[in-house]
Amino acid sequence: MLEFSLDALPEGVKTTGWMQVAPRVDGGMWRLPVLSVRGSKPGPTLVVLGAVHGDEYEGVEAIPQAFAEIDPAVLNGTLVMVPVCNLPAYEAALRSSPVDGLNLARVFPGQVDGTVTERIAHALTEQLFRHADFLLDLHSGGVAYEIPTLVGYIHDDGELGQRSLAAAQAFGAPVMWGHPLPMPPGRSLSAAVTLGVPCLYTEAPGGGSARPADVACFRRGILNLMRHLGMLAGTPETPAHSLHLVGDGNLDIVTTAPVAGYFRPSVALLDFVQRGEPLGSLLDFFGNTLATVTAGADGVVIMLRRLHRVHVGEGLLQVTNRLEDYLAMRP
Repeated sequence: MLEFSLDALPEGVKTTGWMQVAPRVDGGMWRLPVLSVRGSKPGPTLVVLGAVHGDEYEGVEAIPQAFAEIDPAVLNGTLVMVPVCNLPAYEAALRSSPVDGLNLARVFPGQVDGTVTERIAHALTEQLFRHADFLLDLHSGGVAYEIPTLVGYIHDDGELGQRSLAAAQAFGAPVMWGHPLPMPPGRSLSAAVTLGVPCLYTEAPGGGSARPADVACFRRGILNLMRHLGMLAGTPETPAHSLHLVGDGNLDIVTTAPVAGYFRPSVALLDFVQRGEPLGSLLDFFGNTLATVTAGADGVVIMLRRLHRVHVGEGLLQVTNRLEDYLAMRP
């Protein structure tokens, strides 16, 4: 199996190609599209990912747009971007792979002899992350969840956290969301942190489509990050951040449905709520209230379930902290 090689990229040239990761049933190969450019001068290596979940489309659109704006003659360093990382899930318009049922964003750093999803994670980790000076992973809420347009970073006093924070400020998303270490396992960012690579990720409302404003934010953010890293001349074009939040960022641990039913939220994204405040109701087919969901703590609504049909135990929403409230809680 041929491996993608950063060292083999020609200097001063844009290239497009494929990273082969695993055999297919039809005798072909599962492979990932790669857009690369090595500048005429030395500098950092930036790796950008899109569609780690197959129903998230903002990165799929923003990455080629940013790539089109890069002039190799004035680029310092190397840019490598994978607009669709989870090709099996992307083909099926699903969050996770229909081939092995795995969520690519939960299996990093992967396994060389694992399932298709585990091999994708391994290939990205070994062939790209290990050689990167910075990692950017473009996500959104996908079909099932709604999340505000934001940039997430490592919230830590160490060098990795401070480099991540500075990059998040340069990226220019309307909301910043910091996550104290340790990162939840299996993520691209947790693999990057293990390798000592500073990193960011994004979120956006999603919903099975890519809003032009979010695509533009992510395209601009890629270019801003490159300016911040010294890969491009100039200063980042960063609008003011409207909100700075801090929390664990683990969207696997959220407020869940105590019963099955129809979920009707009574709050909106980025609303500030107080402990005990009603956040929404679960209704039966006759409009009767089966259960009321309340806030377990003061904070800001960072995620809301988009699909109204809810099975028992499924995630409904998450509340996180404002930066000033998080700092006030620290010993």
